[in-house]
Amino acid sequence: MTVVDGFEIVVDEPEIYGGTDTGPQPTDLLLASIGSCIALSMAFVARKRGIELLGLDVSVVGSYDGLKFDRISVRISSGTSRDVLESLMPEAERVCYVSNTLRHRPELVVDVG
Repeated sequence: MTVVDGFEIVVDEPEIYGGTDTGPQPTDLLLASIGSCIALSMAFVARKRGIELLGLDVSVVGSYDGLKFDRISVRISSGTSRDVLESLMPEAERVCYVSNTLRHRPELVVDVG
């Protein structure tokens, strides 16, 4: 279990990988972080422009290449027209912290202490 801002998040691995399958894998959480950040960014931009998003759905799929993803695909659908969704994307991408972090690979420092 991991605690983030007071929220308990159960993180695990499937039994075939030595886990107990009681929660999502870390890679599932990464994909969920991308999808939820893009969804929230889309909603933020739409609200700013006075646009109602109808049934926004964001799905994210990662393609493994060994021990990493070599591609992450995001699909956005809504009852709102495609043209409107596409018009929101540039600003939504600009304000999405998670996708910006992945696009501009930060330095990763691991300290054992």
